[in-house]
Amino acid sequence: MNHPLEITNLVKKFGGLTATDNLSFVVEKGKSVGLIGPNGAGKTTIFAQVMGEHRQTSGSIKVYGKEITKLSTSARVRHGVSRTYQIPRPFGNMNILENIRVGLMPDNIWQMITGNPDLDREEELALSVGFTPGDLMKTPSELSMGDLRKLEMARTMATDPSIMLLDEVFAGLTVSEIVQIADLIQKMRKDGMTFLIVSHDLKALEPMVDSAIAINYGAMIAHGTLDEVLANEDVRASYLGGTG
Repeated sequence: MNHPLEITNLVKKFGGLTATDNLSFVVEKGKSVGLIGPNGAGKTTIFAQVMGEHRQTSGSIKVYGKEITKLSTSARVRHGVSRTYQIPRPFGNMNILENIRVGLMPDNIWQMITGNPDLDREEELALSVGFTPGDLMKTPSELSMGDLRKLEMARTMATDPSIMLLDEVFAGLTVSEIVQIADLIQKMRKDGMTFLIVSHDLKALEPMVDSAIAINYGAMIAHGTLDEVLANEDVRASYLGGTG
């Protein structure tokens, strides 16, 4: 069976440092998987390899059975993989609608000449993540961290992904903002979206994941339900004895 994401024997070395150590796992369609571990465990590096921002040293990354390890980042997005970032990366000189429109833009000049029927979707996407009509002309400098997270989600959704990689999506948020983002993710889960979620906020993460993977020093140390993973002795030791 082909899956939205299948990682096999993934290795990433930076000089003498092994950041990803023979990692293998799959994310099944419609499922939500948590990726947890102490600071420096290698979680964001995994996201960067999936997106082609870092090239793996060895190993395989497949999306619905298609090997993507030699593709550009833009080609991987076209194959249905998209991500948010731990620190939001909006275009500061663009308003909310314009930021979302970037994700809807066609990839070649011919499409731009012939037109793209999705270009009117930016307002729909903005409203779907919780912005009001009065928000749409705001620029990133006018937004709270919670609103910046919502903008990241809308920009990611604009690429029409089959799997979304969410990197510390709750970081820096107030309690009410966490609830808003969690509700948005839960709604998207019900609509069939597939997620791989990195989060240190395990309380917020718990109700929205079907399973969890714990890594340390780039290697998997446990896999199962979040409760099972957190009860694992190696996981407990890594959090207590890790770097954060």
